[in-house]
Amino acid sequence: MSATTSAEHEEHPGRIMSGEMAQQPAVLRRILGEGAPRIREVASAIAAKKPRFVLLTARGSSDNAALYAKYLIEIRLGLPCGLTSMSTTTAYGARPSLADVLVITVSQSGGSPDLVASTQAAREAGAVTLAVTNNPDSPLAAVSEFSIDIMAGPEKALPATKTYTASLMALHLLVEGLRGGEAPAAGRLPELAGRILGRQDEVRALASRYRFAERMVITSRGYGYPTAREAALKLMETSYIPALAYSGADLLHGPLAMVDNVSPVIAVVPDGKGGKALQPVLDRLRGRGADLFVVGPAPQVEAASAGFVLPTEGVPEELQPILEILPLQLLAYEVTIARGQDPDAPRALAKVTETR
Repeated sequence: MSATTSAEHEEHPGRIMSGEMAQQPAVLRRILGEGAPRIREVASAIAAKKPRFVLLTARGSSDNAALYAKYLIEIRLGLPCGLTSMSTTTAYGARPSLADVLVITVSQSGGSPDLVASTQAAREAGAVTLAVTNNPDSPLAAVSEFSIDIMAGPEKALPATKTYTASLMALHLLVEGLRGGEAPAAGRLPELAGRILGRQDEVRALASRYRFAERMVITSRGYGYPTAREAALKLMETSYIPALAYSGADLLHGPLAMVDNVSPVIAVVPDGKGGKALQPVLDRLRGRGADLFVVGPAPQVEAASAGFVLPTEGVPEELQPILEILPLQLLAYEVTIARGQDPDAPRALAKVTETR
């Protein structure tokens, strides 16, 4: 880092991450306008091949986006769907038969060697391969039969923000395209995203509660679970707070024992079936006196210790994750700033992970 850049970071810590978070409404609008026709075209070509099974391949934030796609594919398409264990191919040399299988690889950079190698092996094994990436000229796109550009523009901050929500939107449009339909409700999201991001002062006040937190637990169910995982990742890679993400069902199977009135619990409560499934977990958490922070509908926030009311009226549950993560990105940013750290310079992190 140059002396000038270093001075800018000291004067305005987090300016890159903040700027990229603010771009998200425009990125979502771009995908819906410029990107949707290409996504529909790719979806139609893939649907014609009639895949019988879907495998998702990703790392980091893209892995959480892939988990969101898993829910979409299983619920909206009724297709069995799994997450790839890449080391079975890249480290152990396994070559499973993948005829009639759709392999979707999600990667912001499209340059991670293990993702490229795994996708190449899948194609050689007979899979239909699709790259969902922010770099249409990447090695990943080159080895894939099909590719989708998430159109987020250059992302310089190490914590992924706009590429995450762009990936969610692209994957949603893909799945709707595979169903032979469109996604009219998605058109509201850019405006709603702008409204949420405009409430940063509200999040800053909430963040002061967690400045000295030693750990956090984040939970959800259904479509909200990928959001919980992504929020935990954002908190850990910016503020270095150990953040554990659990499905609400898994939280009740043992980890609930570590919850007390000191360590904060963040609950992502979808407005729909996922939120109803999470209700017994919320009841148990309140019964244990947990410091409960809720992102979700107003009645759930009012029943918690603190929270952020999400504008979900008229937004289908499967689209809510694109909005749910926004206040949690802001929270990670504001907690990091409150702790005197720079979210633009998390230690020991790199944009492209060189794993095999």
